Amino acid sequence: MKNNIKKILQYSFITITLLFASGCATIEGPANPDDPFESFNRSMFAFNEGVDKYAFKPAAKGYNFIMPDIASKAVSNFFSNVDDIVVFANQILQFKIAAALATSARIVFNTTFGLLGLIDVASEMDLYKHNEDFGQTLAVWGVPSGPYLVLPVIGPMTIRDTAGLAVDWTYFDPIFNRQTLRASLATLTIKYIDIRAGLLKASNILDETVPDKYAFVRDAYQLRREFLIYDGQPPEEFSEDELFDDEDLFKDEELLNDELTDDELLQEGDMKSQMETMDPETTPATDPAAGQ
Repeated sequence: MKNNIKKILQYSFITITLLFASGCATIEGPANPDDPFESFNRSMFAFNEGVDKYAFKPAAKGYNFIMPDIASKAVSNFFSNVDDIVVFANQILQFKIAAALATSARIVFNTTFGLLGLIDVASEMDLYKHNEDFGQTLAVWGVPSGPYLVLPVIGPMTIRDTAGLAVDWTYFDPIFNRQTLRASLATLTIKYIDIRAGLLKASNILDETVPDKYAFVRDAYQLRREFLIYDGQPPEEFSEDELFDDEDLFKDEELLNDELTDDELLQEGDMKSQMETMDPETTPATDPAAGQ
């Protein structure tokens, strides 16, 4: 099976190299520091959009037309149950023991009572699905993400997530560990078409409303990965404690130099009163007759 993985990686490397060469020829202006491979990525993104338009999207439409909702849901549940094996392995590697126990219970209940995962009985038992992979495990171990990268057919990735995907496929995912290369590719095609069928409406909205689909997908992917790595609680860039930790943050030194003390304010008030008393315009006139 490892030989099959090597073949896939070799073919992917050759494809990436060819497309990278064509993408580099179209670089104009300075590279985006947040996306140094943007020219290549946009070329690959356009390639994937073409494959999706002429292959996967028509297949997904036919899949939705043929498959009843209950059957489509069963297929999604089956692949979700298989993915829980990958999730469980990475939860152990991240020392998330409680979450790993919950995932192992999901696998047992869905595989037995759920008829090999076709029915998601675990979610009805409050054993909800988690999302973990070796890319997230590397992030927890402190490995930087590296540049954003778009892979052929697979789509948005980072250097770290690409390495993580290779590890998941080689060691954890039973689709690759227990099947031949041809069977694995066929299974992955069915899985991708099932996922694509569930995203038809969302993709149509993106095509109609988003002016730069590549940038939108890139930013959405990076935000989602950060959300998953921190289990839904990504760190805030500025907390209130950090923002107001420095008491002099909002103080102006020039204003401080010109600031009057309480005694000076009182003196200013007395002086103003004396000036008003001496000012004939503000001092009320005295009627001699009234005095008499």
